[in-house]
Amino acid sequence: MKRLFLSLLAGLSAMTLLPGCLVLNFEGGKKSATTSSTTNSDQHPVVGQATTTPTLGQQLLDLQKAKDTSVITDAEYQAQKAKLLENK
Repeated sequence: MKRLFLSLLAGLSAMTLLPGCLVLNFEGGKKSATTSSTTNSDQHPVVGQATTTPTLGQQLLDLQKAKDTSVITDAEYQAQKAKLLENK
């Protein structure tokens, strides 16, 4: 029973965390809102797949997670956060 619960918890965590990580792609401190799974080689949306734009809150949470896991530096975090809040 405990294993089942932990497996379900891990699966749900992965399902909630991974989509946010796929949306934010940091390249040289710049954010790209496209992922390779929703575009073809010409960067056009694949027919039949919906594209969603994350909310400002979700973008800030994803940015915080990237900083917490040392994917980006504190300076990059502050710059991206200011950019997101400036564009709201």
